[in-house]
Amino acid sequence: MPRQGVADPADRLLHRDEAVLILDKPAGLAVHAGPRGGPSLEDWLPRLAFGKKRLPQPAHRLDMDTAGCLVLGRTKPALALLGGFFAEGRAAKTYWAVVRGGPAAEAGEVSARLMKRSTARDGWWMAVDPAGLPAATAWRVLGRGPEGLAWLELTPRTGRTHQIRVHCAHLGCPILGDPRYGGGEGRMHLLARSIALPLDPPVRATAEPPPHMREALSACGWRP
Repeated sequence: MPRQGVADPADRLLHRDEAVLILDKPAGLAVHAGPRGGPSLEDWLPRLAFGKKRLPQPAHRLDMDTAGCLVLGRTKPALALLGGFFAEGRAAKTYWAVVRGGPAAEAGEVSARLMKRSTARDGWWMAVDPAGLPAATAWRVLGRGPEGLAWLELTPRTGRTHQIRVHCAHLGCPILGDPRYGGGEGRMHLLARSIALPLDPPVRATAEPPPHMREALSACGWRP
């Protein structure tokens, strides 16, 4: 059942048609229920059915602390089609991040293979490793702020777990509020800004920055 104090995702729709929903997922809401419990999008799927017998299902994942565009399929054929778009890299995703210690250049691309690692003490994480899976992320600086902050636009060419977070850290500018990869404490400043799907007709949605990102974005030149 939905939990008290959690914003209703049905009030955060960016797009709705008979086959596809695009949701502005709030930061702090997991997409799938974890072994430790806590609220997740699964609690809210009945509210997102909008009269259909079949519950919508996410076509991809966002980390719990990442806000923004999340695509759900409302039918089996739609979910299969959407899954193919994401697997084949045909879903065009754009992210915004505020990072600590901006890159020296104004644009570039990180190409660094990623591998999952884990220990009993620290749990699991993703690491740059020549033996890992190929991963590439294009980036450009949209603005710079005080104390080494920078506002980046990031376009992942592949869809590896934690890819943007690890690639930012690999650039030497971890995402603000990402303690796992060197960004310090606080809330993670990462937004799935937009998504474009090659449907007929094409579907595109854009999410606005969540409240906790706006101060740092404004310091880097963002204007609502």
